[in-house]
Amino acid sequence: MNFVETRLAKLARNGDRRAFAELVDLYKDKIYHLAYRMLHNAQEAEDVVQETFLRVYTNLNRYDDNLKFSTWIYRIGTNLCIDRLRKRRASYSLDAEVSDSEGADWYSLLPSDDRTPEGELILSETQEQVRRAVDALPEKYKSAVILRYMHDMSLQEIAEVLDMPVTTVKTRVHRGREYLREKLERDSLL
Repeated sequence: MNFVETRLAKLARNGDRRAFAELVDLYKDKIYHLAYRMLHNAQEAEDVVQETFLRVYTNLNRYDDNLKFSTWIYRIGTNLCIDRLRKRRASYSLDAEVSDSEGADWYSLLPSDDRTPEGELILSETQEQVRRAVDALPEKYKSAVILRYMHDMSLQEIAEVLDMPVTTVKTRVHRGREYLREKLERDSLL
């Protein structure tokens, strides 16, 4: 896959629109899911996808063929999400729109054969608890945790996406996981 993506990127850099369209097809859903998991807002996630591909298109001449294309595009998408989270935090209000349950399947961490209304309610509450805990993660842990557990990236891949040493990524994933565990334990005691 890496060879194909690199070839497509080279063709797109030379003006081949079909090659760029293929790159968009390969990554639009992946970048959308990344953005939705980080931002919990469908419209913002769509905006991040568009902005990511706009940046990819305008910066194809700067793409390093020695770097995996997936690493490069994930780095762009992740950085755009982090920028939005920073702006959002600066203008946070108590009247902020509560995100709907669209995409909640990501939070279905507990498999359930129990389809009773009570079971569904418990599962829904658990999903919401996990969602709130992930939302509350400090920014520096959030992207590492989402890339590790929701996109199943290796520590090395995350290090490349976030442009930091693997040891730092390992620490952030560990601390993020601990933060989640403590938050979920605290919340369940209330």
